[in-house]
Amino acid sequence: MTVRICEVGPRDGLQNEAEQLSPRLRAEFVDRLSSTGLRRVEIASFVNPERVPRMAGAEEVCATAKPVAGVEHAALVLNPRGYERLARTRCVEARMAFCVTESFNRRNQGRSVEQSVADVGGIVAAAHADGRRASVTLAASFGCPFEGVVDPGRVLDLAGQVAAAGADEIVFADTIGVGVPRQVTRLLTGAAALGVPLGLHLHNTRNTGYANAYAGLEAGVSVLDSSVAGIGGCPFAPNATGNIATEDLVYLLEGQGVDTGVDLDALLSAAAWITEVLGRPLPGQLLRAGRFPAPPR
Repeated sequence: MTVRICEVGPRDGLQNEAEQLSPRLRAEFVDRLSSTGLRRVEIASFVNPERVPRMAGAEEVCATAKPVAGVEHAALVLNPRGYERLARTRCVEARMAFCVTESFNRRNQGRSVEQSVADVGGIVAAAHADGRRASVTLAASFGCPFEGVVDPGRVLDLAGQVAAAGADEIVFADTIGVGVPRQVTRLLTGAAALGVPLGLHLHNTRNTGYANAYAGLEAGVSVLDSSVAGIGGCPFAPNATGNIATEDLVYLLEGQGVDTGVDLDALLSAAAWITEVLGRPLPGQLLRAGRFPAPPR
């Protein structure tokens, strides 16, 4: 059983924080994470800084973060303009995202779902032409803060369109943390026929994030997004709280016999550093509870 972790702390983790961190400090955060054995780090977001001011200076973050052999730096884009900015950096992966409901997508990126799906095709094609990977995240796949319950059939239909556009990976996001394992299993089972690697982006708003991660693991998910220390949240989703914490996820996976390749002590050091930088207790549990020997395999 294998799964890759995509660390989203420098992007999703910081985009909703009260404190504005400088691009250089955010690049240092990336460097610390890149030295933990993580192989994929989402380091920036090429969005309008007037709407998401915490992500201002994305180009400087990308230029300042040190390249590390074996570590892929990715960045978020929401539209072709965002990809044009990313294309001028060293990032090797574009992570495009859109919301599966009209209300949320218009609030989050000012476009209809149909327009965003059309954007996917152009961004995927441009990324591939540039030699980059293109991953697409379907936000609010398990529930919307404005429209409530989301029809899984709609999510699967949109995933099919994304797969047809040539995406290298499709990630289902529980943006507001309402999903439960049964939903995760059903959605991933339905999407398996698409023949595209699948991922989960989970928030722990209602304390179901880690159960959902394990359900995803058993359903054959290829990648799990997480954020060191459990920081994060969406500026356009009321009451959305942090992502599942990377160190807590690694503890769970390693205990289950899954080799993540991550140095947990180094990861805890990065969690302690960002906790000190932000100056407040963060949601991750392992940092405060401490490690415990893994059970025999």
